[in-house]
Amino acid sequence: MTKVATRRLLGPSKLKILRNIVLSVLVLLIILAASGVWLVRRPWPQVSGNLAIPGLSSSVQIIRDQWGVPQIYAQNEHDLFMAQGFVHAQDRLWSMYFNQLTASGRLGELVGELGLPTDKVLRTIGLRRAAEREWASMDPDARTLLQAYCDGINAFLDANRGNLPIEFTVLGYDPEPWTPVDSISYGNLLSMYLAGNYRLEFLRARLIADIGEQKTKDLLPAYDPSTPFIIPDEVQSYSSMRDMGFAGLDALDKQLGDAGAMWGSNNWVVAGSRTVSGKPILSGDTHMNLAMPSIWYLNGVHGGRFDSVGFTLPGVPGVVIGHNGKIAWAITNLNPDVQDLYIEKLDDRTNPTKYEFQGQWRDIEVIRETIKVKDQQPVPLNIYVTQHGPIINNVIDDMSQADPMAFKWAMIGESKLFSAILQMNEAQNWDQFREALRSWRMPGQNFVYADVDGNIGYQMTSQVPIRVPQHSGLVPVPGWTGEYEWQGYVPYEELPTVYNPPQGFIATANNKVVGDSYPYRITDEWDPGYRAQRITELLQANDRMDIAANQKIQGDTFSIPANNLRTYMLAIQPQNDEEARAIEMLRDWDLHFEANQVAGTLFQTWYWFVFQNTLRDDLNPTLAKDYLDGQYERHGRFHITAMTQIMRDPNNSWFDDQKTPEVETRDDILQQSLGQALAWLKENHGDDMNNWTWGNVHQVTYVNLLASTGNPLFAWLYKVEPIQARGENFSINTGTFTFQDPFSMEHGASQREVIDMSDLDSMQAIHSTGQSGLVRNPHRTDMIDKWQNIEYIPAPSSREKVEQNAASTLTLTPEDPE
Repeated sequence: MTKVATRRLLGPSKLKILRNIVLSVLVLLIILAASGVWLVRRPWPQVSGNLAIPGLSSSVQIIRDQWGVPQIYAQNEHDLFMAQGFVHAQDRLWSMYFNQLTASGRLGELVGELGLPTDKVLRTIGLRRAAEREWASMDPDARTLLQAYCDGINAFLDANRGNLPIEFTVLGYDPEPWTPVDSISYGNLLSMYLAGNYRLEFLRARLIADIGEQKTKDLLPAYDPSTPFIIPDEVQSYSSMRDMGFAGLDALDKQLGDAGAMWGSNNWVVAGSRTVSGKPILSGDTHMNLAMPSIWYLNGVHGGRFDSVGFTLPGVPGVVIGHNGKIAWAITNLNPDVQDLYIEKLDDRTNPTKYEFQGQWRDIEVIRETIKVKDQQPVPLNIYVTQHGPIINNVIDDMSQADPMAFKWAMIGESKLFSAILQMNEAQNWDQFREALRSWRMPGQNFVYADVDGNIGYQMTSQVPIRVPQHSGLVPVPGWTGEYEWQGYVPYEELPTVYNPPQGFIATANNKVVGDSYPYRITDEWDPGYRAQRITELLQANDRMDIAANQKIQGDTFSIPANNLRTYMLAIQPQNDEEARAIEMLRDWDLHFEANQVAGTLFQTWYWFVFQNTLRDDLNPTLAKDYLDGQYERHGRFHITAMTQIMRDPNNSWFDDQKTPEVETRDDILQQSLGQALAWLKENHGDDMNNWTWGNVHQVTYVNLLASTGNPLFAWLYKVEPIQARGENFSINTGTFTFQDPFSMEHGASQREVIDMSDLDSMQAIHSTGQSGLVRNPHRTDMIDKWQNIEYIPAPSSREKVEQNAASTLTLTPEDPE
């Protein structure tokens, strides 16, 4: 329609009204867009100039590089840690509060009913109650510095009440002042991330009830296949657990991350006799939930006794992984067995007042709490505690009908994590470092060490319970008999340690770190050891290591399990040209999971169908879902080991499909699975096999709970395009994917560092997202490409080098008293 015709149809007055409406809508849209930009940008921190804050005694300089990494220089320790709290709050305030509210069982206050299952479990376990006990018993020095750190957070909070990150505004949450108990609670939450044995006890008991002990050992093989479960006669059938599910624990894992996948990490240290520089080189990468923002934050702290650079945890003072002027350290998760389930006899399952122990009835402790839930009435929660711990299954959906079970965890009330972190930061040699780790009781870790004098070392840390011989720690045990009580803890002096070994290097990757002659049971659930084997092979092959060589190892995507299992695939006779092409691609494959290769996709899809066709028909539907597809085992940590053993016997009974009259063999299952794998790939990724690259099917999507609530604003604010990922579940460069949603990657190397002790300014580091947690901030995602490409940023420590790399300098000054 022409302009003239429009005027004739509407008339001058109506046309004017229409124009005004259109202009009003445009103005409104511009205002809304500007408001949105203002809401997003207003919390971006001041990083240059001068800023007065109350509580400081002297000025503090904060020098940031182009990546937003701050180096803090203070004249005394109080101001140093106060400034670190301030800096953490500048970049990560929202995630800090989200984490501590989660740990405190208060997630429902933010997200409503979605957070209630997690709140119930974490209130019952009592992470915050344990934090309150730890704060009350903390040594004075650590108390002073932790309080200074909290004062820095609150100084930022008080100065920015009307200028907080957009999440606070959208959710209508007004943050309370930060306390030391908040920091300790977050530390306890991280220990919960890294400990998951109780869930395996649940799963193992259910499998025993369904398929018996021997088949359960096949599916959940211990590191030592001869290890007995030692099932107590009193509960041998575990019949009450057979049909329960894991829905409640799955909800918990959405907040905490999958415990099974959290057991990853690599670290190693190479002596100067095997390096180009003649000094040790230390490397490490921790495998965690790939969240937005990253769990880690690069930071340097310089003042008083402290002169450290490395990876910090916003909400926690000090440097957790890195170096000071004399020593360097890196960690991997030990995964010790520090949790047990005790089946209890109660006088009343619904509202118990007593529990039985050695023929007598004891009063049960009742803790009454109230959980606030956004837009709902508060939910009362009664927590029932025996001498073994809180009754846990009554707050986990699908488990309430099982026998009452108390959750015993060595961490609760026993941790001195913050004292250990601070003492480790100031340690100047091996003896002081080991003494600092005496207080690091939870989470259990493998520490590797190097110093500028050329020494290397290893120290295990954990509070490992000593169990009686009849208690394997693998299955729930009776709590009423008194026969399965812990007999104290392994003395620190008897935990494994190594200093300057003759082979010239030390490497750990969650593998078994003690020999069979070691007198104490650490765990029977070590990682299979594929990454440790590969790291060792690569270190042995090179006696002239430098930083680049260590970075190359961190990027290695070779798969030992694929090497072990491919042999059986290649023996299959193809039934058509498509199968022949697939087998040929597997034959030519170099066994590296690189994003541009198709063979890795063929292997993993084939394996996915093989293990389902082998195992699913032998389990009841609920157990099949939880074992094959469920949250705990969906990454394949156990079933890859089980399948490797089963595949050695072509006539193993597991291959026989119970639903057919024929007796199937290994080759029958392999043949069937190959056809199914190719059909699935065509259906989901197109007919062109060239498009089935590993990067097209194996991608990272950064996890954020608020983005998954269905709120379109958060979905838009947090949106990060999926990233083509390298590696697989058992390669050094771990690209941990799920078989539940093939092959979406959720976990991986959350950070990496390489430190040459000949020049601490040459430290190379990266983590998985960026320094900032603020929406749309340039430093929110600017490390992602480097992280994915195994590239690093410099992390110097000397003032001279830091100033050379400076992009901005902020001076904090004491605020004049009024």
